[in-house]
Amino acid sequence: MGRCFKGVYRRDKIMRILFIEPYPIEGPSSRYRIEQYIPYFKHNGIECVVRPFVSSKFYRIIYKKGFYFQKMLFFLQSTLSRFFDIFSALKSDIIFIHLEAFPFGPPLFEWVLSKAGKKIIYDLDDAIYMGITSSANSFLRYLKCPSKIKKIIKMADHVITCNGYLADYAKKYNKNITVIHTSVDTEKFKPINKEKKEGLIIGWIGSHSTAKYLSELKGIFVRLVSGRYHFVLKIIGAGDEYDFDVPGIEIIKLGWNLKDEIDQFQSLDIGVYPLPDNEWTRGKTGFKTIQYMSVGVPCVVSAVGANKSIVEDGINGFIAASKEEWIKKISMLIEDVDLRKRIGSNGRQTAEENFSIKVNAPKYLHVIRSLA
Repeated sequence: MGRCFKGVYRRDKIMRILFIEPYPIEGPSSRYRIEQYIPYFKHNGIECVVRPFVSSKFYRIIYKKGFYFQKMLFFLQSTLSRFFDIFSALKSDIIFIHLEAFPFGPPLFEWVLSKAGKKIIYDLDDAIYMGITSSANSFLRYLKCPSKIKKIIKMADHVITCNGYLADYAKKYNKNITVIHTSVDTEKFKPINKEKKEGLIIGWIGSHSTAKYLSELKGIFVRLVSGRYHFVLKIIGAGDEYDFDVPGIEIIKLGWNLKDEIDQFQSLDIGVYPLPDNEWTRGKTGFKTIQYMSVGVPCVVSAVGANKSIVEDGINGFIAASKEEWIKKISMLIEDVDLRKRIGSNGRQTAEENFSIKVNAPKYLHVIRSLA
């Protein structure tokens, strides 16, 4: 991130911020809403302490079925660690809470800090007030307290959301709202010169929890193959248990890992991002769309939520609102290499101008300094 910081004003007084997040750096929301900005904050004279609830070891099993004994031990360890975070918080100037400090029950941690007179910034990038849990740990929904989200919003001195939909929800409980889209480091996520190869690659990169949405495209892929289109389908991060098979299509299934994430995005010729239209998905940040754009990969995405504000249909990507539109727009990209290059180039420009950390890191800093 070195070049991002040239000419940035540095403060003499050291400010201390405690960043509270649910997941370690392996968790995409923690990585892209907090972790990638830490070097920028430190360069601007801010002492940063980052405290995830879930450790990296815990994260490796948390969404897998079973492992109940190990999960219980990790949970107890995480709970004890979060208790000691209160003492660290009391020595901080600002507490930055991403999503929630503790996964269950009322917002006791946040309440203690608000009563101690600490300035609180609350960061919301998902509709977690709906109380949705993963299929691997669905029984835990009875321990969730989704109503606490509005209480945390009320306690916060400032609220940051990733899109206008979540901002509208937060405005019901707090007037101090700033929308900052989830951003990408465009010095790392960037296009590459691809060597000529046999076979075009259509790809989807996500997680076990979003893989179910990819199933909506199975019929579309069948239609494309019957239309004599030839391509390889690459699925990254869906998990070992995800079953996806389309006769006539070579499918590459790979696990996600942090080290290869950028390479996997760069390996695609076309990216797809299917989503159903519901309250949960309308709260999504559209970040997969931004990642495709940042590496110059033309994408076809559902006409849902933030995608509609990110993508100019036919300019920097394609929006699909029906099966026929999915088929038509993927077909256009398969057939026309120049169209893929043009859409990819425009997408890259969109990512740099609107969704890069160069553009959005100063917005975070402005919110922080307004509370200092």
